[in-house]
Amino acid sequence: MPRHRHTHRIAIAASLVALITGAVACGPKGQGDTKNGAAGAPRSGGTLTVLNRQPQKEFDPARLYTSGGGNIPGLVFRTLTTRHRAAGAEGTKVVPDLATDTGKASEDAKVWTYTLKDGLKYEDGTPITSADIKYGIERSFAPELSGGAPYLRDWLVGGDTYQGPYKEKKGLDSIETPDARTIVFHLRKSEGDFPYLATSTQFAPVPKAKDTGVKYAEHPVSSGPYKVVRNEGDGRHLVLERNDQWSQDSDKERHAYPDKVDVQSGLSTEVINQRLSTGSGADAAAVTTDTNLGPAELAQIGGNKELAARVGTGHFGYTNYLAFNPKSKPFDDPKVRQAVACAINRTSVVNAAGGSSLAEPATTFLPNQATFGYTPYDPFPAGATGNPDKARELLKEAGHPDGLEITLTHSTAQDFETSPDIASAVQASLEKAGFKVKLAGLESNAYDEKVHSVQNQPDLFLAHWGADWPSGGPFLAPIFDGRQIVKDGANFNTAQLDDSGVNDEIDAINKITDHEAAAKRWGALDQKIGEQALVVPLFHPVYKRLVGKDVKNVVISDWTGVLDVSQVAVK
Repeated sequence: MPRHRHTHRIAIAASLVALITGAVACGPKGQGDTKNGAAGAPRSGGTLTVLNRQPQKEFDPARLYTSGGGNIPGLVFRTLTTRHRAAGAEGTKVVPDLATDTGKASEDAKVWTYTLKDGLKYEDGTPITSADIKYGIERSFAPELSGGAPYLRDWLVGGDTYQGPYKEKKGLDSIETPDARTIVFHLRKSEGDFPYLATSTQFAPVPKAKDTGVKYAEHPVSSGPYKVVRNEGDGRHLVLERNDQWSQDSDKERHAYPDKVDVQSGLSTEVINQRLSTGSGADAAAVTTDTNLGPAELAQIGGNKELAARVGTGHFGYTNYLAFNPKSKPFDDPKVRQAVACAINRTSVVNAAGGSSLAEPATTFLPNQATFGYTPYDPFPAGATGNPDKARELLKEAGHPDGLEITLTHSTAQDFETSPDIASAVQASLEKAGFKVKLAGLESNAYDEKVHSVQNQPDLFLAHWGADWPSGGPFLAPIFDGRQIVKDGANFNTAQLDDSGVNDEIDAINKITDHEAAAKRWGALDQKIGEQALVVPLFHPVYKRLVGKDVKNVVISDWTGVLDVSQVAVK
C-alpha cells in the first residue's frame, strides 16, 4: 500500500513580509476548524479559486488515489459512501453517499450489500444504476487505468487476476447487481473497514456507453454537484461548473455554494501564499488544498491579526518515525533499539520539523486521534528531551560500553518528513547517548527505492506513514503484517515482522464492523507492537493553511486535515 499522497514542504516566505505589514483588508471573525472565514452567513454564488502546487492529474475515478470523497474529485464524483463533512473528529465518520446506508455486512464481514438511493442522475439526466458502479470498479483494474487505491485487487474474490473490462469479456463475478439499485460485494477475507474503502473514487459510477478509456479524464460524467467544463494540461487548469441534475435532497454532505470552481495548479508555495495573503481580485475568494504554511511564514503572520484569523489548522492521521532493520546488526539486539528510543530528544526533533505549531511529539505509532484507536503509552519513557543516561545503560547491557557507530539514512529533499534538519536533530540526540552517528543523505528517488527494498534496506532511517482512511487497519497492517512483506518490490513492513500473534489479531479485528470496538483493539495491538521497539515514533504533523479574505465556512476534518472545498462559500 503506498503511503498517503499528502506532501508537506517547509517553505521560506520572505515575500510575505511586505504584504503582511501592509495588509488592511476587513478581517474574518473566525479561525481554524469550525468558524467562518469572512464575516456573514455563507450564500450560494460566485467563483471559488483553488491555488495548488500539484496539478489534478488523471482526473479519472479509476486512477485517482483518494479516499473520503477526495477534495476536488469529491465535487464531481459521488461514491457509495463518503466522509462526514464536519470539522474535527466528527469528520472522521463514514456516512452514506449514493447508498442508503454504509453497507450491510454478513456475519464474517466477507459479503457487503448496498442499496442505491432513488432518483440519482448523471449530469446528462440519465439514471445512475448499480451496474454503473460495478463497471466503474471493474475498469479500475485495467492496466492502462492504474494508479488508484490497490485494496480491491487484494480484497475482492478474483481481483488478484482480473485485468479489467477492456481485456476480459466478462466482469467480476464477485460483484453482483441483482437489480438497478442493489450491489453486492464478495470478499476473500473479512474486512470490517469496507465502508471506508467504499469512499474511494473507484466506487464512483461510470456509464459504460460514455467510457472513453484513457481519454475519460478529459470529460468524466459527473454524479456530483459540479461537472468538468475545462481540463487543460492534464489537470493543470481545471474548471468546474454546476451540475443541474445534482440534487441536494439526495446529498446531505456537500453544500456546493459557489457557481464555479477554478482550479489553478503548478504554482510555487511562495506564489500561492503570497496570492492568498494579498487577496487581489479573484484571489480574495481563493483557497489551497495542498500548500502549507512553514515556520517562517507563521512567525510573520502571527504579527498580523487579520492574516492570523485566516489560518486554518488541520490534523491528518500521519506519523513520522525512525525505522530499524532488525535483521541486521546492531539492531537485531532489542536493547540497542531501546537505547535509540530512550535517547531521542523529541523537543529538538519537533523544532526541526517547524516547531510545536507544525508538529506534535509522538510516542505511539498510531496517530493521536481516537478514530485510529489511539491509546496513550510510552514503552521507553525518556521525557520530552530524551534520557541519554538510560540509553548509555542499555548500550552497556548490550555489550557496547564505549558507544556504538551507526549510520542514519535520510532524504536530501527539504521536505517535512525526512529532511536533513530532522536527521541532524536525531543525530545530536543519539550522540549525547554515546552513539557515533554518520548521516547518509540520498536523493529523493534513490532514498525511496532503497528504504522500500528488503535486499537493500538501510539499518536505520527516517520514515513516515499516513492512512488512507481513519482507522487502525490501514495504519498497522501494511507496516507490521508479515503477509504484506514484499521481497521483490516496494516493501513497507520494514521491520520484516512476521508474528503469527500479530497477524491473527489483525484478522480478528478485521471481522469487527463496529468501528469503536475495532479501534480499541487496534490501540491495544499498537501498544503490543510498540513494546518490541521496531520503530521509534517521532512526531505527528499539524497543517496550517491560509484562505482568502472572502472565504466563508472553513471546515477542516481530521479525516483529511485540509479545508473541505465542498463546504466553502465565497459570498
